[in-house]
Amino acid sequence: MVRGMAILLLMQFLGEVISRGLSIPIPGNVLGMGLLLAALGLGWVKVQWLQDAAELLLSHLALFFVPAGVGVMVYFDLIAVEWLPILVAMVVSTFVVMAVTGWVAKLLDRGRAKDVR
Repeated sequence: MVRGMAILLLMQFLGEVISRGLSIPIPGNVLGMGLLLAALGLGWVKVQWLQDAAELLLSHLALFFVPAGVGVMVYFDLIAVEWLPILVAMVVSTFVVMAVTGWVAKLLDRGRAKDVR
């Protein structure tokens, strides 16, 4: 599990370094996930190395929402003033994500059906 956690933290660190070093407007943790995906795809990192660490983090997933909840409470006055644009953005983005997810699932299902033949 230590190796898996070290790999996850290293990828996040590298993403942060790239994001800040190159002044890229993409969060470092998102770049880190992209680096991890690339490392997994290239075979540099094995899924088995990450499995225990990932299961530990997923078992405590609810704790990761605490900072977001605190952030909402800190800006409650601003949210109270701007509730309508926030609500519209949430609803529209939810439907966009659902549509894109369905579209990607449909494309992947077509690809899987072609592989079976």
